[in-house]
Amino acid sequence: MVGALAIILLFQLAGEVISRAGHLPLPGPVLGMVGLVVALSVSTRLRELIRPTAQGVLQNLSLLFVPAGVGVVAHMPTLASHGVALGVALVVSTLLAIVVGAVTFTWVARLVGSRADD
Repeated sequence: MVGALAIILLFQLAGEVISRAGHLPLPGPVLGMVGLVVALSVSTRLRELIRPTAQGVLQNLSLLFVPAGVGVVAHMPTLASHGVALGVALVVSTLLAIVVGAVTFTWVARLVGSRADD
C-alpha cells in the first residue's frame, strides 16, 4: 500500500514540477493525473499494483470532504452575511457552465461532421 501511494504521489510531484517549470496554466496535480492515467493504460503491472490502494482510497473518499465541511461551519457568519450573493453566483456560474459546455459540444460536433442520429 505504501509503495502504491508513493507512486501516486510521485506522479503528482512530477506534474507539479512540470507545471511550475514550464509555467503552464494547468495545475500540477492535473498533469500528474494525466500522466498516471497514461501510465496505467500502458502498464498492466502498474495497474495491478495501484488498484487495491486506489479502491481503498475511493471507498473512504468522503472522509476527505470533512475539512471542507469544517471550514464552512467555521465561516458561518461570513456565509450568513454574503449568502445571497454566493447563492446567485453559484446558480449563475452553474448555468453559464452548462450553456458553454452545450455550445462547445455543438460546435465540436459540427466541426467533426457528426450528425444528430449518430
